[in-house]
Amino acid sequence: MAHIVITAETGCDVPAAEAAELGVVLVPMHVTVGSRTVDDGEISPAEMLEQCRQLGVLPKTSGCTPHDFEVAFDRIHDERPDAQILHIAYSAVTTCSLESALAAAETRDYVTAVDTRHVTIGQGLVVRETACWVREHPEAGIDEARAYVEDLSARVRMAFLPGDLGYLRAGGRLSNAAFLGATLLKIKPVVELLEGRLVATKKLRGSMAAASVRLVDYLALREDFDPARIVFVKSPGLPDQVRELVSAHARELGFAEVEWYETGDVITSHCGPGALGVAFAVRARA
Repeated sequence: MAHIVITAETGCDVPAAEAAELGVVLVPMHVTVGSRTVDDGEISPAEMLEQCRQLGVLPKTSGCTPHDFEVAFDRIHDERPDAQILHIAYSAVTTCSLESALAAAETRDYVTAVDTRHVTIGQGLVVRETACWVREHPEAGIDEARAYVEDLSARVRMAFLPGDLGYLRAGGRLSNAAFLGATLLKIKPVVELLEGRLVATKKLRGSMAAASVRLVDYLALREDFDPARIVFVKSPGLPDQVRELVSAHARELGFAEVEWYETGDVITSHCGPGALGVAFAVRARA
């Protein structure tokens, strides 16, 4: 059994069942709808959106608190006192979660935290790949695992097409706000993770299906991508035909595995309904 236990925020959008299989402990982020605050995952994203519709409000999010991490770290340490904890963190410039993890780790010398500078499936891809790597390398120490996370994080590329720019506006997460007028012009902005920040980098016109295919091309064809795996995420309301079209296109480009995930409450709160995201890794330089 590996002596490293991985933790990550629920905003990585790794489903709870898959996280359990991988041995990853998810620490809850939080969503507020009206006057009620719940843990990410406590209600379904579709239910959250419906509550927002009925109340006429947009959801608000908050990162993990130091207490959230203290509870998770102490539970792991009680169950496996000899294990090292590797926290694979949600982008620190978008939330307080990493700061909270570091605060909890101050009195717990068995915790190491790494900023992936990614969110949702970008972070999730690093989490899943690292969990597999740890299983395959049970002899590896925490420094080796940290180096693996840092290298992979630097090679992951992630971008998405928001479903409703009002959600990004409400969350204040988009760096260049000029793109927020895109809805009026029927433009779909590509939002990328650059140095941990959400930045609108390109304007796409046309239907969601056509824009989604161009999104994959825009991200994948400018670098030497690793063809092993491409990961997509969708929020409630994305048409099935979009999923089928971009899946087929990704296979045509040469990706061997095409995987789909669903946004949790936190990510849905930022991207809105009907959004699509994509992530993959580029090849390591020789």
